[in-house]
Amino acid sequence: MNEPYLQPTIDAIIKGTKTGKVGDGKIFIQNLEQCIRIRTGDSGREAIG
Repeated sequence: MNEPYLQPTIDAIIKGTKTGKVGDGKIFIQNLEQCIRIRTGDSGREAIG
């Protein structure tokens, strides 16, 4: 996980979406086991960034 980016990302999502009303939503944080960029076949960190 990209720990340095986790909390700033959460904070940005909340800041940009919070209305204080029902329906604001939820944030689910999960580990990503694998990522593959279909176009290039890259996997792992290379596929994400």
